[in-house]
Amino acid sequence: MLADAATDSGGTRSGGTATATPQAVSTATSVVPVAPLLPVAPTGFAARCTRVLLSPWSRLSLLLVLLAGAASTVLLFHPQRLLSDGWPPQLTGAMAALVFAAAYGLCSVAFVPRPLLNLAAGALFGSQLGTASALAGTVLGAGISFGLGRVLGQDALRPLLRGRWLKAADGQLSKHAFRSMMAARLFPGLPFWGVNYCAAVSRMRWMPFLLATALGSLPNTAAYVVAGARASSPTSPAFLIAMACIALPALGGAVVAWRKRHHLRPQ
Repeated sequence: MLADAATDSGGTRSGGTATATPQAVSTATSVVPVAPLLPVAPTGFAARCTRVLLSPWSRLSLLLVLLAGAASTVLLFHPQRLLSDGWPPQLTGAMAALVFAAAYGLCSVAFVPRPLLNLAAGALFGSQLGTASALAGTVLGAGISFGLGRVLGQDALRPLLRGRWLKAADGQLSKHAFRSMMAARLFPGLPFWGVNYCAAVSRMRWMPFLLATALGSLPNTAAYVVAGARASSPTSPAFLIAMACIALPALGGAVVAWRKRHHLRPQ
């Protein structure tokens, strides 16, 4: 009886091995709460340099340096010589058009006037292939400019949008992205690179920007390409129609801007 009582009070014996009760285990192995580890911000000279280099104004400075370098490169190499010297003879057909589209995009980022590039596309590849190559280069250049402006310039420039007209223009671009970009592309008086970077600073998304750029730039691009392809016969109907199509988008863009002018009024 005494053995049974000792066994019941301290645990159970089975083959000479004692097993502790759950109450004893929980008492002996009580869990001690551990405070969560908080991330420690890196300190030191390297960390300060990293924060400075990744700051909005440092990225904006990098963007300005890249654009200045691109413009300087254009001034040194004179890509407009394509109109007089022609395309390298080892590049022909579709491969030449693809290379031209890539060069077109980079040159448009470097502030080369698009009408000059469109005329070169028509003179080198004709109306159809030249239009396709020039339009692809237009979208590529717009996408590169938009990406550079969004990554390197948006954080630094958005706090500067304090004026009423600047806020109204930003709201128009952000809320009515596709329609605003279509009007901007149809109106040839607006600089191509300026529209790209203004759109990048706004909250416009990628897809409306690229789609509106492709559709809105098509009439003007095709007109210049056809004019370049038929420049040798300036009295031909195709050349005259192309020149008329260069003027019509300007008129259409002006009408759209006039009708939508109330959207730019500050609320």
